[in-house]
Amino acid sequence: MEFELQARGNSRSAGNPTRIFLVVDEQPMVRHGFALSIGEICPGTRVLEAGSLDEALDIGRKTPELALVLYDPGPPRLDDADAGGGGAIDGLRRLKEALGEVPVLILTNSDEVADIVDSVRMGARGYVLKTSPPEVLEHAISLALSGDVFLPLPRAVLNGALSEGPRGNDDILDRLTDRQRDVFELLLAGHSNKEIARGLGVLEGTVKVHVRAIMQKLGVRNRTQVAVVAARNGCFSGEG
Repeated sequence: MEFELQARGNSRSAGNPTRIFLVVDEQPMVRHGFALSIGEICPGTRVLEAGSLDEALDIGRKTPELALVLYDPGPPRLDDADAGGGGAIDGLRRLKEALGEVPVLILTNSDEVADIVDSVRMGARGYVLKTSPPEVLEHAISLALSGDVFLPLPRAVLNGALSEGPRGNDDILDRLTDRQRDVFELLLAGHSNKEIARGLGVLEGTVKVHVRAIMQKLGVRNRTQVAVVAARNGCFSGEG
């Protein structure tokens, strides 16, 4: 089926090329709405639209200068043999294989822990809920373009029960002192430094020292990246 590449945002001269984003969503009105929102969030960006994964892959092959993909995999499809190789994770895998280093943000209504963790493990640069305000989308785009990963909320990822897929949990905890482990668990539960200090009965400045030490040991720069490392390694608070 023929399809059109629809551009949003301001055009620039050939000597100063614009960034090109791609929105992939099977619902035309929703897709168009996000394209318009991105045009407002990122002035001067050209936004292409695709109504299916196959159209997105075709656009990707024809657009080597593509800078970012925002992909809605559609309604959740559980991994089963009858799915014929379809599903959100398979779609993300195909995008990553076809687009290489082009960052992909998942744009979805699903806040299932398994979907979030699996997407990050498959290389998505972020997971944005469609119910989020524009400021969240803007932040997620900024992080993705800078090489970081955006997650909706650490507690949404880490309070689940994906015990069937841990990777290196013991190794992460072995790097931390007993007190750092206490801070780490409260950090993953989404508590602020002040709340952690109150819960542990220590000064907030002491908590800040522990948080910096944890980030250094995990090789990350912020709390979002702590959550990503924890998700990838099967660390979940609230267990036992």
